[in-house]
Amino acid sequence: MLTVIPFWLAMSGATSSAAVAAIFILAMVQIVVHVRYFLHIDASTEGGWTFLAFIFTAIIVVITIIGSIWVMYHLNLNMMPMSLEQMKQM
Repeated sequence: MLTVIPFWLAMSGATSSAAVAAIFILAMVQIVVHVRYFLHIDASTEGGWTFLAFIFTAIIVVITIIGSIWVMYHLNLNMMPMSLEQMKQM
């Protein structure tokens, strides 16, 4: 269900902010389910190093995603062609 619902939302063309938020929330829930029940990663003392490695990996992934979005946003902002009004102001 954690895959079917976002797939249905994406294929139906739902682009509202509620649909995007639902897809994001269901993706986060799916990540937690996979990490806990398939990878068996938890904060227990036996698996402490595994948990620490997972947290480090998650931090690196978040930094990479946020950095990529930041770069794409600024490239879009700075590389867009100027309108005639903007050129006249220069």
